Amino acid sequence: MNALYHTWQRYRSRRTHRLHALPIAILMPHGGCNCRCVMCDIWKGNRDARQLSVDDIAGLLASFRRLGTQQVLLSGGEALLHPAFFQLCALLKSEGLYLTLLSTGLTLERHAPQLVTAVDEVIVSLDGDPATHDAVRNVPGAFDKLQAGVRALKALNARFQVSARCVIHKWNFRNWPLIVDTARDLGVDSVSFLPADVSSTAFNRKDPWGAERQHDVLIPEADLDELDAVLGRLLRTQHDALDEGFILESPQKLRAIVAYYRAAHGQGDFPQRRCNAPWVSAVVEADGAVRPCFFHAAIGNIHHEGFDAALNGAAARAFRKGLDTAVNDTCRRCVCALYLPPHKSPLPTAP
Repeated sequence: MNALYHTWQRYRSRRTHRLHALPIAILMPHGGCNCRCVMCDIWKGNRDARQLSVDDIAGLLASFRRLGTQQVLLSGGEALLHPAFFQLCALLKSEGLYLTLLSTGLTLERHAPQLVTAVDEVIVSLDGDPATHDAVRNVPGAFDKLQAGVRALKALNARFQVSARCVIHKWNFRNWPLIVDTARDLGVDSVSFLPADVSSTAFNRKDPWGAERQHDVLIPEADLDELDAVLGRLLRTQHDALDEGFILESPQKLRAIVAYYRAAHGQGDFPQRRCNAPWVSAVVEADGAVRPCFFHAAIGNIHHEGFDAALNGAAARAFRKGLDTAVNDTCRRCVCALYLPPHKSPLPTAP
């Protein structure tokens, strides 16, 4: 799709609430996971895990082509658990799509030779130093497997992009500055941070967590001043990582993580986040459900009405028209808002 025409279509999407362009698509090829993380319930559905078929993915391609989709994120769960994962990648790459794999990293080493050509970048989950990472993942040796996988990818192609994403929560916040050093040692190109989502129905939660389950993950109110001090230490000791962009967030965005946890305990408002995710992206889950983003409820299903009808049906248009991200409670509590201006490409390599 011509860049100027695509920009115009994205303006139309925002004004009409009917998506005329879809720069980003998030697919969850497999509904299971090979970790048992303390802040996620996806693994609890492993026995009933579903998956998108090759035909399902093939059926999305015409829509991606018409809507000018540029980037597809393969998320989960763990997408590499899909038995036809690389066949799915080949289908998507045949359309010239930029593929980003979000992975636990446990099987990267085994798949490295195929991954360096099948996808364009990998984002791995990192939870701390080796002992903390293994404890949060509830998988002995998880860090060693992650490290072996990153090294295998880099050995095959030193320029292949591998970044780390870390959720800061009760179990690792004291190690925040150390996590940056661990990411360096891991050999990734960058690291990013976000707070833990404890309030939505994302990550295989049939219902939002109750107070007791939330407090399993939330940084306790009594520790908020310590959290502030830990961040202060990070800003003092990791200024090189900030200056060179190894830490992707600005100091202001890192401080918003502290503000988020204070707000979760009633100490002030949640940080304001600019977001247009429902107008520039969509999520297709392993069971075919279509969500406007990770955190809002499904607006349709590719197995029922089809992708296009789910994306632009009456329910989807009404949702977008009525959504004010500044006041909507799910949006206010969102941990990873996306804002993509109409003129900007989502591709990391784009100017």
